[in-house]
Amino acid sequence: MERQWRPATPDDLEFARELTCRSMLRYYIEHELLWQDEAFDVAWAGRDNRLITSGDGVQGYVSLSRDARALYIRELHIVDAFRGQGTGSWVIDQASALARQERRPALRLTVFENNPARALYERKGLRVVGKDECFLRMQLDIPGLDRCNTLATSLSR
Repeated sequence: MERQWRPATPDDLEFARELTCRSMLRYYIEHELLWQDEAFDVAWAGRDNRLITSGDGVQGYVSLSRDARALYIRELHIVDAFRGQGTGSWVIDQASALARQERRPALRLTVFENNPARALYERKGLRVVGKDECFLRMQLDIPGLDRCNTLATSLSR
C-alpha cells in the first residue's frame, strides 16, 4: 500500500503523545530528563502535525515547524510494527520535498546522540552540524536554494 501523510486532528494528540513517550522514555531516563505530557501538548498545538498512513492503518506521525532558514522535523515516530520497512526514509524524502517546495534552504532535526535513528538520517544525507548536551543537531542542505535569494523571497511576501 502507498504511504500518505495527512494533517493530524485534535483527536490524534493522545496517539502521538503515547507513541512519543513510549519511543523516547528510555532516552529521557538515561539522560535524566523529565517527560511532561503538558509540555508535549503545548508543542503539539503549535506545529504542523501529520499522521503517516497506509492501507494497513497509521504507521506513525511527524511534527514539523518552520522559519525562514529551514523546515524542522521536531518529532518523527514510527509504530513498532512498521519500523524497518522504509517509513522513516519515506518521511525524510517527503520533508525534503516539502522544504524544496517551500523554498527553505535546509531540513533540520535534533536527535539523541545515542538514538539509532541517527544512522537513517545520515543515510538520507543529513549531517551533524552541532551538539547540545545529549543531542545532535543535524541538517540537510536543499540543493539549488540560495539562502540570500530565499530570504529575499520570504521578506518580499
